[in-house]
Amino acid sequence: MSTFDDLVAEAAAAPVAGWDFSWLDGRATEQRPSWGYHRLVAERMARAHAALDVQTGGGELLAGVPRRPPLTVATEGWPPNIAAATRRLHPLGAAVVAAADTDPLPFGDGAFDLVVSRHPVSADWEEIARVLAPDGTYLSQEVGPASVFEVVEFFLGPQSRESRGSRDPERARRAAQAAGLEVVDLRSEELHTAFFDVGAVVYFLRKVVWMVPGFTVDAYLDRLRAMHDHIGREGSFTATTTRFLIEARRPGRP
Repeated sequence: MSTFDDLVAEAAAAPVAGWDFSWLDGRATEQRPSWGYHRLVAERMARAHAALDVQTGGGELLAGVPRRPPLTVATEGWPPNIAAATRRLHPLGAAVVAAADTDPLPFGDGAFDLVVSRHPVSADWEEIARVLAPDGTYLSQEVGPASVFEVVEFFLGPQSRESRGSRDPERARRAAQAAGLEVVDLRSEELHTAFFDVGAVVYFLRKVVWMVPGFTVDAYLDRLRAMHDHIGREGSFTATTTRFLIEARRPGRP
């Protein structure tokens, strides 16, 4: 059996570029939402003429789509992810554009009939509406409120009500409508995530950096030891994962 030090050292050295969580295979599990986001994106991509994937990560979603439109573009703001997405998507004919999450989208008005985004840090609804063509669709799967907060509060202690609710699906609906979009689908689910060793937790927090801002092994060594002990007693550390699907349409010209 691996020791605490071995598990932590292995996870601390693992590369975390991109949005591929396969390193966690056998070490953590996460339930997937019932709507099947990848399938929905693939169906819409097959019918689109120009598509944009916002905050693509390492390009994993686009690379797994069987049929992409003639014009397919992805944006990404984190340099390691930009490099990973470029390597993955350029051979498939998709362009990768470097753009910070907080910057305006670097495209003309009405450039895309399909915009997608899986787990965006935040959705800039005004920009999404601007780059959508009339009758164009935005389809996104987002992290919901208080997702995996059992992990967050294990390391940071109790969090405010405001921090738990900042990713509310109804707030997303109102923001989309305020930008002039028609919300045609909004669904949310509570799911479960389980971590089977402390190394999986270290890897997760290194990769999903906004969960415990400033996370390092040294800064949280005592809590990591407590997590290791908990998993040893209980067999896993379980948390509630929340996800919501939102689909919005830009109304067509009169």
